[in-house]
Amino acid sequence: MGINERKEREREHRKEEILDAAQRVFFEKEFTAATVDEIAEAAELSKGTLYLYYKSKEDIYLAVMMRGMEKLYEKLEPISASGSTTIQKLLNFCECYKEYFRSDRRYFRMFHFLQAPHFHKQVSDEMNESCSQLSRKIWSLVVGLLKSGMEEGVFRSDLNPFEVAIILWSSITALLLRADTEIEAWKERLNIDLENVLDVSNDLLFNAIMTDKGRSEYNILIKAGQH
Repeated sequence: MGINERKEREREHRKEEILDAAQRVFFEKEFTAATVDEIAEAAELSKGTLYLYYKSKEDIYLAVMMRGMEKLYEKLEPISASGSTTIQKLLNFCECYKEYFRSDRRYFRMFHFLQAPHFHKQVSDEMNESCSQLSRKIWSLVVGLLKSGMEEGVFRSDLNPFEVAIILWSSITALLLRADTEIEAWKERLNIDLENVLDVSNDLLFNAIMTDKGRSEYNILIKAGQH
């Protein structure tokens, strides 16, 4: 191993150690409450040394969040590559995302800090591009599934697959975000189970994007409990 290669490996190892420390801090505190000083202390580095690897707290946060995105991709990709039918894959995608919400709740919460406008101003172009590339990988799985379904005749071909992907993703995510903080309140106030609301919402959306052929298979799978 050459000197340059060894240095690069050492640098990548140090970056991962920083992210390990940052993840502990961000998981314990919200982004706004966490400080770079706390991350540096957790990583057992000086603040100045930390900035040699990441340009801002926002870059560190995004790097940790990308760990969560990569984990989600690794759960979705095998479903996409499986031999299941397109309708079954769609159902499995949704179940996978709901399970991700349950098992990796803290990563899930991190995703949505990106909606804060001031956050983007502090993110470096390099980190922004890395995140965009990973995001496109995830979206390509969903859009690819919808395109396949349209070609097979189980999804409506008059719809834009990108628009449908946004609608499905946004609807599921919005209800999961509400369930994250309000699930007990809705049960107490109106006897509403938000997890059931999510199933009803998905059922309405699935039926809206499917052809008669798709709905026939979908109904068979639902009755058989294959979801």
